[in-house]
Parts: sequence; structure tokens; C-alpha cells
Amino acid sequence: MKQKIYQVDAFTDRIFQGNPAAVCPLEFWLSNNIMQKIAMENNLSETAFYVKEGHRYHIRWFTPTVEVDLCGHATLATAYVLFNHESHPGNSISFITKKNEALNVRKIGDLLTLDFPADRFEKVELTDEIKMAFNIYPKIAFKGRTDYLLIYDSESEIRRIVPDFEKLSGLNCRGVIVTARGERVDFVSRFFGPQSGVNEDPVTGSAHTTLTPYWAGQLGKTEMIAVQLSKRQGYLKCNHLGERVEISGECRLYMVGEIRTE
Repeated sequence: MKQKIYQVDAFTDRIFQGNPAAVCPLEFWLSNNIMQKIAMENNLSETAFYVKEGHRYHIRWFTPTVEVDLCGHATLATAYVLFNHESHPGNSISFITKKNEALNVRKIGDLLTLDFPADRFEKVELTDEIKMAFNIYPKIAFKGRTDYLLIYDSESEIRRIVPDFEKLSGLNCRGVIVTARGERVDFVSRFFGPQSGVNEDPVTGSAHTTLTPYWAGQLGKTEMIAVQLSKRQGYLKCNHLGERVEISGECRLYMVGEIRTE
């Protein structure tokens, strides 16, 4: 079977930066096994698959090793493909997740804005298992629905963090977010997810459902600019709306191709 595929760099205004995601438009769902193998073969942090149903799109996301419940950058990339290459009409898109949650994306010029549920998180003990997974100890730890959120003193510390991926993979979570106030932006972060098959994710939209409400409370503001300090780097505009967060960025098309699954 032949399958169309796009590769898009998300949360960037230039190619070779941001976070690359693969997007596969489907007329019907492939088997979980085939979708997982496609994601493994792509070897990107996320591959998104979608099926149109009426005026909405059902969407699923796979890392090279597992299916995940939420992915921001691959949703942004999927919206970019639909708006620019798959003839979606209008300037808004409604996605439905496997858990029947609604995710909306709107387009204003080149800027795409995700509308996601805000994460709920609580302070947790800063255990030795967490501290020993990094060369620099965090100050405070929180736990959201899927990730740990670790707070540091400075952007410089975030840049200098060296994780121990073997120790990180033993933590009971999807991944670990590290963050601090930014020097030229409101806040900076990095994301590590060896449990999900991605040691360091270049730009993690879903992590900003946790970061945005946290930093809104710390900074006393709702609209913020953020940078994820991976090697590729990504730039995000974040808006805290209480129970929801808006996460905005641009995308650039890298490749359109065709894969064969048999």
C-alpha cells in the first residue's frame, strides 16, 4: 500500500530548526502495528496520523516506540499540512483525540495557534532519583498528568544541564521538563523523554500546557514568549486562559513523499 507523507518543521520560521514531525493523511485507520512501524521507520520524535470525519479530524501520535496521548508540535504540523496542502477550508480546524478530547487550531497569517487543555500539576518531593538524573540539581519539583516539571535558577543552568538518560528512564512519567526564567524571553525549557523513545525533544508543545500555567503564576502575566533550548531551538507564544492554554508558532514544509507499507 502506498501512503502519502509530509515532514514539517514546527515552531520555527525557517527550515532545519524547530521540531520535525511527520504527518500521514489517512482515509481509514491503519493497524496500530503498521502505524507504530511507520513512526519507528521515520525515527522522528512524533509521527501524526489523521482521519477526516465530517468537519473534524481524528488524530493520533506515535513516537518511534509508543503511542502518546498528546503532542503539540505534531498537531501544529498537521494543521499546517491541512491548511496549506490538503485543501482544508477556512482558518480553524477541530481535532479529536483518541480520548475524545477536542483540540482546536486557528490560523492568522503564518501563525498557527493551538488551543489545548491546561495541565494540572502539584508539588512533589525532590527525590534522590530525580536529583541524581542530572548534573545540576533542581530547586523544586512538580508532577503533572504525564510529566515532571523541574524548576531551576537560571537560563544558564538549563543550557548546561546534562541528563543521565538511563536514570531518567527509570522515573515513572512520560518525560521531564526543566525550566527557568529567560534572559531575553519570559521562560526557557528543555524536555527529556527516554521513556517515550525520545532522549531530548527539540520543541515540545504539550510540555507548554504545564509550563504556561506555571509561569503565568510566577510572572503574574498571561501572555508570554518562550524558547525551548534544544540544539534546533523552538519559539513559542503562550497564553494562559485558565482551563485552557494557547500555544502559537509557525511551521515550514521540509518534504512531501510517499511511503510503501508492503
